[in-house]
Amino acid sequence: MRTTNGDRRRSVLAALCTALVIALAGIPAAGALFANYTVLPNGTAYNASVEITSASEYMFSDVGIMGENVPVQVGNVQLSGNCSPCTYNWSRPWGAPASITFEKGNYTVSYTEPLQDNTLQGTFDSPYQVNVTIPEEFDVRNPLLAGISQGGVAIRHGDNTTTVQWIKTVVFNVRFYDPGREELLWFFLQFMGILVLVLVVIPWMLSMKKAE
Repeated sequence: MRTTNGDRRRSVLAALCTALVIALAGIPAAGALFANYTVLPNGTAYNASVEITSASEYMFSDVGIMGENVPVQVGNVQLSGNCSPCTYNWSRPWGAPASITFEKGNYTVSYTEPLQDNTLQGTFDSPYQVNVTIPEEFDVRNPLLAGISQGGVAIRHGDNTTTVQWIKTVVFNVRFYDPGREELLWFFLQFMGILVLVLVVIPWMLSMKKAE
């Protein structure tokens, strides 16, 4: 069967679209770097694994109130990539964040860092896909106790662990809580409910009866 001119044009267009899709599939997605964080069961520290590209230095710091780099204490630092072993040099300026330097290239930096107030946060110079794994002892589902920065999605797994994921972000923040804090919250809400009942609702009902 001979195709008409319109059919041929549609066929050519479909072929071009297919070729474009194949070509785009071979191009790495922008901002495809990963940063994975795993909170330890006691909630006092976490393990981090951060990909870096075309880098020769990595600084260990947190973000201060004014946006400044605040020194943090890290341990179990490892550098991995197309090298065996991957070596680095420490730099610990007085009063400034520590850093490691190495031959320029693409690497994964792994380390352990203490955690305070059940809050984990970080910033990046370029977009990252961030995954934070929270153990079963903690939760993020109660908005009165937990907090997840914009773009984060919490996934509760069958083993009661939680993964909070940001697909493409330069800053993230997650706050989690333990069952004790949730029980304390419910106790406080119940106490406040009783106070409202005793101090507001009952006096109002009695005043209504007197008015009658």
